[in-house]
Amino acid sequence: MGASLMIDMANNKLVSVVIPVFQEAEILQPFLVSVRDALGSSGVSYELILVDDGSSDNTWPIILKEAQAFSTIRAFRLSRNFGKELALCAGLEKARGVAVIVMDGDGQHPAALLPELIRMWRTTGADVVQAIKRTRGAESLSNKIGALLFYSILQKLSGFDFKGASDFKLMSRKAVDAWLKMGERNVFFRGMTAWMGFTTVQIPFEVTPRSKGHSTWSYLKRFKLAITGITAFSSLPLQFVTFAGGLFLIFSLFLGGQTLYLKLTGRAVSGFATVILLELIIGSFLMISLGIIGEYLARIYREVKGRPRYLVRESTDSLVDASDNQPEQLP
Repeated sequence: MGASLMIDMANNKLVSVVIPVFQEAEILQPFLVSVRDALGSSGVSYELILVDDGSSDNTWPIILKEAQAFSTIRAFRLSRNFGKELALCAGLEKARGVAVIVMDGDGQHPAALLPELIRMWRTTGADVVQAIKRTRGAESLSNKIGALLFYSILQKLSGFDFKGASDFKLMSRKAVDAWLKMGERNVFFRGMTAWMGFTTVQIPFEVTPRSKGHSTWSYLKRFKLAITGITAFSSLPLQFVTFAGGLFLIFSLFLGGQTLYLKLTGRAVSGFATVILLELIIGSFLMISLGIIGEYLARIYREVKGRPRYLVRESTDSLVDASDNQPEQLP
């Protein structure tokens, strides 16, 4: 670590920028140029924390090349693809700054907004400066409808308004330290930051279209994140199972009483179609209920195993440490 960096850290002026990346070899270099330019104009000392989430393309070699050229870059390569949320955990745990900015590595979070995030943090004293999407950008109709449905459900279940929310935000050291104390392995970053309740200010922004490449967020990944967000912030689905079970009990008592009455009065009629329909309804409800319960049990199972959130295969920190410990060569 350079002497100037040590001085900046001692004076609490270092700002960390955490950027998880996955399969971003096509756009990574120009994106990092824009980030460095924006941070340079803000007049702060900074470090870039790049977390390669198990990319199989040329992302890691490009990161190593950038790290060799710029001492402000610290990079970590995870052993496999753990997912964006856990890659964010890795970056936050490695960040050393008095403030930490989190942004995506695909270029859709505009680097030009970085100075404004820092300015708002300095002038307002807020612990979280949240960048809010004005629109969702160039997305398919199905993605927009899915996101609207998910955030509407999550707001009803959790009580937090996630409309326009993104992972693009600045967090003070106090907020980061508080976030790191939450050790769950079913991570939903933007929800966890909202749950902390620290003072938050918002800055609107327009989502920047990708210049190259394509998004790796498949429908399956979006669905898994939605399930994580809902189950991590509410037990209401489990309470729904109990509530629906009570309704079915009342209905079955009524139907059973009616059937018994008709039988005793000699007016019983055949109702084969009705029986089949009831069995299908009840059977479907039972399967859905077991699925909801199973989802919560699976998440409890992941938590109690106590496995690490991620594993680092290699990092530039280890390369620096190794070079520092090399014996001096004699002439």
